[in-house]
Amino acid sequence: MQNKIKLAILGTRGIPSRYGGFETFAEELSTRLVKRGIEVTVFCEVNNSYNELEYKGVKLKYVKVTKIGHLTTILYDLRCILRALKGDNLIYMLGYGAGLFFWIPMIFKKPIWVNMDGFEWKRAKWPWYGKFYFKINEWLAVKFATLVVADAENIKSYLISKYGKDINCYVIPYGAEIVDKPPDINLIRSHNLEPSDYYLIVCRLEPENHVKEIMEGFVSSKTKKKLIIIGNHKINTPYVRELLKFRDDRIRFMDAIYDRGLLKAIRHYSFAYFHGHSVGGTNPSLLEALGCGNLIIAHDNPFNREVASDCALYFSSSFQISDIINSLELGKNKDFTTKARERIRRIYDWDLITDQYQKLIRDAVSTEL
Repeated sequence: MQNKIKLAILGTRGIPSRYGGFETFAEELSTRLVKRGIEVTVFCEVNNSYNELEYKGVKLKYVKVTKIGHLTTILYDLRCILRALKGDNLIYMLGYGAGLFFWIPMIFKKPIWVNMDGFEWKRAKWPWYGKFYFKINEWLAVKFATLVVADAENIKSYLISKYGKDINCYVIPYGAEIVDKPPDINLIRSHNLEPSDYYLIVCRLEPENHVKEIMEGFVSSKTKKKLIIIGNHKINTPYVRELLKFRDDRIRFMDAIYDRGLLKAIRHYSFAYFHGHSVGGTNPSLLEALGCGNLIIAHDNPFNREVASDCALYFSSSFQISDIINSLELGKNKDFTTKARERIRRIYDWDLITDQYQKLIRDAVSTEL
């Protein structure tokens, strides 16, 4: 490549990934890009469990985190932006929560890209002023970003309908691993689980993920299988308190799991995977379930249908969940395994995703820098 580019990835807690979708995305993309000769730096929280200066060829820079409530992430993102100005040619921010600061790279003639992710302002956990803040930042991010990345066609359609056709927007989804070889079965047995003996939910315990509706449908069904819910159920929120009121011996809460091997095994050996997410584009958990060849029961919305297509069953209410479970228990099981994995291989393979980013970066080298 002519004109060597230095790419900075911001907006995550850091790599190697332990936390969530953005962290996994940053790790998978950055490690592949460096193998293709692109210099990549990922900005990490200073108190991250990994404190080396490099990971698989990716440079790591650590930034101080000051705990000040909801402003913690905003201040952290601002500090990352300011540090990235000093040496990196191209800044890629994951999420638009710091959109009010995107004018800063413009002053220094640094291109800044933004991954818009989902509709953060729709999340029920935010008060009215929090939702207003994210709506303003969405607008500012679109206005000031050199390039906007949407992780789903439905996100791009929304952005164009709201901000006009002139925005520089590309659709590049997240990727996922295809799990062809069964994980070690002892991983789940060490947690008192048996193959195909449980349904699974993996998510933040928030209203827009429809955990309550899934639990209601499950409780009213005739299944004798368990419902395993993996998420932080120890946070003291009204919604979590409501979930914990369910009294059913078949329901079992587990803490959030950051061991990717263990989580892969639990997902792989589940009888079916519930995906209730409704406010975002290409959700990594749904991709991972497809990569495992899971039987997926997903909330019926345009984002989930765009990702899973005809590789899932869909619900809109707790009544439908109960009907789906009872139907499956009667042996009316649909096998989406081959089709689901092929969908990942054809559309959501990490190397294909990296190809698309590499092209964008090469274009940036020749036009912006």
